[in-house]
Amino acid sequence: MSNDNKADAVAIETPESALQAGEVICYPTEAIYGLGCDPDNQDAVTKLLTIKSRPIEKGLILIADNYGQCLPYVDDNIIPMDKRADIFSSWPGAITWLLPAKASTPHWLTGGHDTIAIRVTSHPIVKQLCQRFGKPIVSTSANVTGQTPVVSLLEARRQFGSQVGYYVEGELGGNATPSVIKNAMTGQVIRG
Repeated sequence: MSNDNKADAVAIETPESALQAGEVICYPTEAIYGLGCDPDNQDAVTKLLTIKSRPIEKGLILIADNYGQCLPYVDDNIIPMDKRADIFSSWPGAITWLLPAKASTPHWLTGGHDTIAIRVTSHPIVKQLCQRFGKPIVSTSANVTGQTPVVSLLEARRQFGSQVGYYVEGELGGNATPSVIKNAMTGQVIRG
C-alpha cells in the first residue's frame, strides 16, 4: 500500500506531471491566480468546472506559450488577414481573443460555441509550463464562480485544499485586472 502511495507521490512532482495525471493545478498569471488543466482531458475539465461551480456553457480560455500551440483548436484558415494584425500584435500579453474554433475542438472547451478563447501569455512561469507540457492549458480564475479571484497561493490553498493537485509557486504578473476578452471577428469587447 505504501509503495502505491509513494509511486503516486513521485508521479506528481511537477505541474506538468499533475496535468498529465488529469489533475487541476493552481498557478500565477498576469493579474490573479488561475486554475488550469489539460484541455484534452474531459475528466480534468469536468473536475475544474466542479471546483469552480462553473457551467460548461460558458466555455474556457486556453493559455499558451505561442500561437502555434493553439492551432489544434483554432480554425486559423478563416481568420481574415485584416484581423490578424490586431490579434498577433497584442501577444504575448493579457488579451484573450475569441477565435473561430475547429469543428473538432471539444465542446467542454467551447461551451458549445463556434469560438475558442485563446491567450498567448507573457508570464514567464506560465510560458515555461506550457513549453514543458507541450501544449496550452485551460486558464480560468482561481475562485468559485461569483466570488473574488484569489491573489495569493495561501488564499488558494485555503479555498481549494486537496481539490487542486498542484500549486505552482511564483509571483503574479503585476496587472491590476484579468485579461481583456475580445471577439476577433467583430472587435466586440466581452470583458474589459
